[in-house]
Amino acid sequence: MQKFVKGMDLSTLLELEKCGAKYYDDGKEMDILEIMKKYDVDTIRLRLWNDPWSETGESYGAGENDLETTLAIAKKVTEAGLGVLLNFHYSDFWADPGKQFKPKAWKDYGVEELEQAVYDFTLDSMRTFLENGVNITMVQVGNELSNGLLWPEGKVPNYDNIATFVNAGIRAVRKADAERVAGKFKEAADKTALEKIPVMIHLDNGGNNALYREWFDNFTKRGEEFEIIGLSYYPFWHGTLDMLTDNMNDIAERYGKDLIVAEVSMGYTMEDYKAYEKLSDEERKGYATKPALVEKIEYPMTVQGQCDFMEDFLNRISHINGGKGKGFFYWEPAWIPVSGSGWATPASLKYIEDPGPCGNEWANQALFDYKGNVLPAWKLICDFKAE
Repeated sequence: MQKFVKGMDLSTLLELEKCGAKYYDDGKEMDILEIMKKYDVDTIRLRLWNDPWSETGESYGAGENDLETTLAIAKKVTEAGLGVLLNFHYSDFWADPGKQFKPKAWKDYGVEELEQAVYDFTLDSMRTFLENGVNITMVQVGNELSNGLLWPEGKVPNYDNIATFVNAGIRAVRKADAERVAGKFKEAADKTALEKIPVMIHLDNGGNNALYREWFDNFTKRGEEFEIIGLSYYPFWHGTLDMLTDNMNDIAERYGKDLIVAEVSMGYTMEDYKAYEKLSDEERKGYATKPALVEKIEYPMTVQGQCDFMEDFLNRISHINGGKGKGFFYWEPAWIPVSGSGWATPASLKYIEDPGPCGNEWANQALFDYKGNVLPAWKLICDFKAE
């Protein structure tokens, strides 16, 4: 991978549009994807959940990223001339280090059945996206796999099963990609691209070197070949920028893989946005970065602090040992507070066994202010050139 990726996660795009979100640059309303292109974004990351609906048809919310919804976003992204990072969660809702719930349809499956289900779901999904001309430029097999996936069978320290499941996903990606190169998909966005679509394996806690060494030491003994190690780095959770840099330098040399920070964000305000969100107190989750966490951050959560953080962050990840730092994805930069868009619903809280409440906990981390205006960090991202 030669190019330095400038990416954004816009998985809630259709939900935000449905809820009336609007975005402005210099006071002029613009389509969100046009703003992405204007500010030099090249790739959009989109999550894919298996079945984000309850058994009685209630929505899980948070973008409703089933195949139909994510495909619709991916087609819009492709039509705008951008690439797509397709992010398989292998769950019906959020998958991260604290929760890796099996899809409802797989809940009684054993290891062999889960392996086959991962393969089939990945292959079928890839074929659907490629048949619809989606410009898939990268695939993420699993999301924040620090504690494994498809619990309990695939929970750390059961690295044999973890590798079995991840390998099934990788093999399915390779199968679909080989079909693409062979010209099977008439609507494929780039019929002449013979290079294979790179596969990413993604953990959280980008400042935790011990985590990455243990996980990838175990996986590389058991795993299929892959191209990219993805990291999450949130400064209010994952340590200092020095810790991120040290970890990335170490694993770049240790594993020889390209590295991409698959999730990053930084707050621009500590002002609450209750007046904008128009949700009751029972429906709100507030905003994620509480004062006790903010004390750990190296930059203040102000408009200028967001810019300064991004400048420092970009300079660091673009100078990783061996030129292995290959880019970033800012997580949900457009998730401004609009009534009806939240991280969960009562139905999804039941599925993930979380007390809630719902609401939007991310708007102060966005790259737009609460009214949808472009923040100064966009210009910094646009102007940044990796050396």
